[in-house]
Amino acid sequence: MKPKVYIETTIPSYIAARPSRDLIVAGNQELTHEWWDERRSSFDLYISQFVLDEAEVGDPDAVKRRMEILADLNELEITNEAESLTEKLLNEGVIPRKAATDAAHIAIAAVNGMDFLLTWNCKHIANARMLKKIYLVCEVAGHSCPLVCTPAELMEEDESENGSDC
Repeated sequence: MKPKVYIETTIPSYIAARPSRDLIVAGNQELTHEWWDERRSSFDLYISQFVLDEAEVGDPDAVKRRMEILADLNELEITNEAESLTEKLLNEGVIPRKAATDAAHIAIAAVNGMDFLLTWNCKHIANARMLKKIYLVCEVAGHSCPLVCTPAELMEEDESENGSDC
């Protein structure tokens, strides 16, 4: 059984975007392309309507490319339980209200038992200062929060595949 990965909107956005002139962003875009081409087949990939809604905003050509990337991914249902966990993340002040969709990504992934939440959103999701609180709110609500990571952290094969001791 493959690990389950919730794909947050920044992933298809990095794949569909023109190469950035910012060297760090360009490197992250290249790494995302590499993960998508070489590693995604090792995982079952999931999105939500929030990902589709965010991907439909902006330059029409980029929207088309993002929607093509997302077309074959499994869509998770936005349940009352996910909405409740979203509100808990917001009410506890873990995620600011202006980033409610980021809280929804986390909640949907947690409620649906995802193993990983893949993102480049380091402001409100893959933020080490916030993750401890995010994990705690999910746990208190009775859900295991997926491991939040970037494509860099999911590039390597697991040790059963490559024989590594690390």
